[in-house]
Parts: sequence; structure tokens; C-alpha cells
Amino acid sequence: MGLPRQTVSLLNAARALVQSLPAHAVLILPEKGMDWEAVRDNLSGCKMLIAADNPKLRERLRELSNKLTVIDLEQEPMPMQERMSLALLKGIAAGHLKPGEDVVVLYNGLVGEEDRPEPVDSLSVIHLGEHLERLTGQDLQKLQLPIPIETLRVVVDLAADIGREGREGQKVGTLLVVGDIRKVQSMSRPINFNPFRGYSKEERDLSDRRVREQIKEIAKMDGAILIDRDGIAVAGCLYLDVPADGVSVSKGFGSRHWAAAAISRKTQAVAVCVSQSTGTVRLFHEGEVVLHIEPLSRPHIFQPFRLDTQEKDEDDDSERDGVRV
Repeated sequence: MGLPRQTVSLLNAARALVQSLPAHAVLILPEKGMDWEAVRDNLSGCKMLIAADNPKLRERLRELSNKLTVIDLEQEPMPMQERMSLALLKGIAAGHLKPGEDVVVLYNGLVGEEDRPEPVDSLSVIHLGEHLERLTGQDLQKLQLPIPIETLRVVVDLAADIGREGREGQKVGTLLVVGDIRKVQSMSRPINFNPFRGYSKEERDLSDRRVREQIKEIAKMDGAILIDRDGIAVAGCLYLDVPADGVSVSKGFGSRHWAAAAISRKTQAVAVCVSQSTGTVRLFHEGEVVLHIEPLSRPHIFQPFRLDTQEKDEDDDSERDGVRV
């Protein structure tokens, strides 16, 4: 089939960058088929990753060669920048890439006609150490939490987005409680209408980006949001009526963090607390902070547990999610 001259030039430039930087891999985000044998020849000596959202294209790639590493993307419309970020995240989670590495990315940066001859028209160099460090599956596994890794990753990423972005220019704090649904419900009561009542599981599944966007809106309301271990939102606007005996929280934290610590100690649930005043995310298990994420203007960096410094949580004083001392 051969490759267009522009594509060959971009592939040669990518190979030169891998050798000169050096970079660790070339990531290709094709929007249609290519002569993959020719692509591999032009990228000789380079680690090559291909991220595709078309199931037929992925199947074809896997049939061609076991030397091609394929990253599966969701088949839904999204901006190229978002597709690129998702591909890099999945590459890290699968162990194909590591935070701190450099990646050369080939993609279509311009929207053109479907029958255009060039499958890629743009090249970028991504420094993962500066732009994209996320928690990997291996890191989550080390926490040994009673929640499936995929559910935990989605919930923690959602919480970090809320802490970093807020909503409509306003800072937002919230509490997400994951797992042990029956016991958590027995220790809580609604303070408003349940925003998830009447919707099917598919319409409450956090793996859907549209559902996550809706939860960001619901997070502006008072009370905790309850999510089951499969990543299905169950209830919102909950007051956690849980005793805080035996719970120790750093000085300066308010009721939201106390409630997160208490509910994680009294049940098998994991609590993810977003501070309104700072955007910081803390994950509680068995009454203790096991993960600490600082808000950033870029995609967040997961940090190992460290001793919390004193900070004043304005959200916890004004919007109580509940705790009995």
C-alpha cells in the first residue's frame, strides 16, 4: 500500500527525535488504516505504540503482528488532545510507559476531509514528567483496598478533577464514599432528594464520561455521594450519621474530613474527600489517609502518603457532611 510522502517524513522525524532526545516510545493515533509494515520499517529501533478507538482497526493491528502494541480507546467523539491524554494514561496504566519518560506522538491535529491521503499530519513531544503523571494499576494494588482497581481509579480521577477544576469558576468540595453500600446507608440519611433515583445502572455508571460530568454538578450540593464497588452511583446528598470515636484527623480539618475518616473506619467503604478551600484530595481507609493528591493546573500527580500540614478547610465548616463526635 505504501505511505504518503508527508507520513514518511513525519515517521523519520519521530525516529530522529527518539534517537536524539532520547525519547522512550513513539505513540501513533491513527484515524484510518496505514501500511503498518512500512510504518514499522520507518520506525526501526523505536518502541511503537498504537492507540485506536475503532474495533476493526484494533483487530487488524493485532492480526498483523504481535510486535505491535495496541492501546484500546473508547469509541466516542472527543477532542484530539483528550484522546492523546487518554492514550498516554492507558499506556502508563498498562505498563507500556512510565511517568518521567518522553514520548513522541504522531496524530491528526487538523480536521480534514475523510478521503485525505495523509493518516497523520502532526508531531508532538510529550514530557510525561512535566505534563502527565498518574497513578498506575500497580500503585493502586499496593494500597490493598477492598475496591476494584478500575473503580478506584475512576473515582480518584474524578475527585482530582473536581479539586483541580471546581465548577463554573467556583471551588468545589465533596465527599465520595465507595463500597459497603448497605452499611453506609444504615449510617446515613438524606438531606435532599436523591439525584440518582429513577435512573438505570447505565445512566449512573462512572465509566461514562457524561455521568462523571453530571456528578461534578451534583458535587456542588451538600452531602456525600455514595458509589458502589462497580462504579455505579447509588445516592447523593447524604448526611453521614457516624460516630467519630477512635478517629484521629490532623488539626485544622473540619467535618467533611472527620466524616470521611469515620465512615471508612466504621465500614468497609473507602472515602475520597475533596477540600473546597485547597482542592486537595485525600483517600481514607480504615480511618486513615492512604493517598494524598495535590491539585494542579495540569493533570494531577499522585503522591505517596505524607504527614499532613495544618490547613483550614472552609468547606468543612460551612457544608457539613456529618459526623457525631
